Amino acid sequence: MADPVFFSAACGLTLAEIAAAAGATLPEGADPDHRLIGAAPLESAGPEHLAYMDNARYGDALAVTRAGACLLGSRFAARCPPGTVSLVSRDPYRAYAALLGRLHPESLRPGSQFGARGVAPGAHVHPEARLEEGVTVDPGAVIGPGAEIGAGTVVGSNAVIGPGVRIGRDCSIGAGTTLSHALIGNRVILHPGARLGQDGFGFAMGLTHLKVPQVGRVIVQDDVEIGANTTVDRGASRDTVIGEGTKIDNLVQIAHNVVIGRHCVIVSGVGISGSTTLEDYVVLGGQVGVVGHLRIGRGAQIAGSSNVNRDVPPGSRWGGTPAKPVRAWFRELTTLARLAERSGKDAASDAE
Repeated sequence: MADPVFFSAACGLTLAEIAAAAGATLPEGADPDHRLIGAAPLESAGPEHLAYMDNARYGDALAVTRAGACLLGSRFAARCPPGTVSLVSRDPYRAYAALLGRLHPESLRPGSQFGARGVAPGAHVHPEARLEEGVTVDPGAVIGPGAEIGAGTVVGSNAVIGPGVRIGRDCSIGAGTTLSHALIGNRVILHPGARLGQDGFGFAMGLTHLKVPQVGRVIVQDDVEIGANTTVDRGASRDTVIGEGTKIDNLVQIAHNVVIGRHCVIVSGVGISGSTTLEDYVVLGGQVGVVGHLRIGRGAQIAGSSNVNRDVPPGSRWGGTPAKPVRAWFRELTTLARLAERSGKDAASDAE
């Protein structure tokens, strides 16, 4: 069986182009016109590859790499072997990410899985839907009445776009995704199986639980990315909002009326309960749980597996269950470890 290459490089980049993009200076003697055609890890890179390194753990791999050039921090430059062009950058990882996008532009946004343009056979587009020129719809997708989709957007196989949904330009709607009661901005990526706009979980509890109608919407602003099998419930009486540039991992639950600010990062397994607000630049680690009606301040960071049950001040770092400032959390962990160690020694002494 052939070994397919899913992301072939474009035309490659010269060392001069790479150095300019990374804000680096070419070492004396380096050929500015030498062209690299791809990127690879330090261990497997060859003379035609670009690599990067910014972690002391990989110092040994750097010392023996065969990469044509390597983006790295200044503290590691002396370990770069003579055959590899050393490109010192203030932020090697970010520079590498930008260059990787130039080498493999098709990897930046999921495209059609059918390899076609326009509306494919087997797609179902309602006559009252409006698609701008250049929209791609894969087989099995369903687009309802009154839906509007902007140019350059790709709708994957078996995706369902409900009545009246608005999707901006240059978006990618993954296979099997469902969208209802939603307004989606430009350059939004929804990975396969994402669910946006379904009922929020609202019931007036009693001997029988009375369903509370959920009459809000989901609003996703520009440049948001939402991972596979993540769910975003529509609002109950106000909108659920995902702010510009926010990145959300796979398997995240965002409940009704949640407002997430701009450029937040939410890692896999997070659950955010209803009517909570995350201000701009908040980071939630994996499997964080946030109870309802809270506010997490601008730039706050919550450690993975923490449970947040009260408001978090801007710019703070919290962790633990219940979550608290990290210094207090670390003191608690240290104290418990010492108590456990002392208890173990006392038990061993009693046994003697």
